[in-house]
Amino acid sequence: MELRDLILLRELDERGSLTAVARATRVTPSAVSQRIRSLERTIGLPLTEPLGRGVRLTEAGRLLAAGAIEVAAVVARVEGRLAAYRGGIGGRVDVAALPSAGVVLLPSLIAALGADVDLRVHDHDVAEADYAALARDHDLVIGHRMAATPLPDWRGLRVIDLLREPIDIAVPEAHPLAGSVSVRPADIAGERWIGVPEGYPFDDLRIAVEAAAGERFAIGQRVRDNRLVEALVAAGLGIGMLPRFSTRPGGGIALVPLAGLPTGRIVSVLARPDVAERAVVAHAIDALRRCARTIGGVDALAP
Repeated sequence: MELRDLILLRELDERGSLTAVARATRVTPSAVSQRIRSLERTIGLPLTEPLGRGVRLTEAGRLLAAGAIEVAAVVARVEGRLAAYRGGIGGRVDVAALPSAGVVLLPSLIAALGADVDLRVHDHDVAEADYAALARDHDLVIGHRMAATPLPDWRGLRVIDLLREPIDIAVPEAHPLAGSVSVRPADIAGERWIGVPEGYPFDDLRIAVEAAAGERFAIGQRVRDNRLVEALVAAGLGIGMLPRFSTRPGGGIALVPLAGLPTGRIVSVLARPDVAERAVVAHAIDALRRCARTIGGVDALAP
């Protein structure tokens, strides 16, 4: 068995189609199919079976797909030891980052890694469940969640919690609550909201605030970008929620802590287990941990 063929099974298990595997591995679907057929002849067992117009892994195929992760992780660790023996760790690391988390972490990360690591940043703002899919095509994914434990969708990934950042209520500077030490859900009942799309972590928090206030909120707009939320709130079009330390001060808005509910978001870095073992990726993860510990006022979770 060759590792590259086992990796194809792992990719098929995660991506769900030969076409998607071919796109990810930069070969043709027929080449993927031929290599899997060849592996089946070597093993003497069927590794795929029809599913509608496509295929899926058999039980034997899933067993080998899981084994591919273990083997790839061991190979990555050995390569890391070799890199350390040679006296230098370098290479390229592709990072998919939630922009509001990237604002906090990426400038210091790039400075910490220096010229030896070619860090390529790709900004993505997706629903919490979709960060796992980003890990298929990027070495590292910087995302966030509201719950204490990761979603089941993140299962199978290396998840390292970096820091906890409070989420505050954003109001226009002229709003009566702008100078408050804190607000409770009942204080903002009846306000018009600038929200985020359904399924995004901040929307789950809005729902919790609604429940605590005992009143549904009117959603004026749903937008993903925090800078756009800032602009709409500053224009007096509603109130919203923004992370405390990655929101620029001033700009026509005021941030007021929300009392009575846990509102912190957990910023994490995610990676496939075998990818996390690569020397340059492990080096970047260690640097991220150090960067998280240096952010003033944030509850750093990294050891």
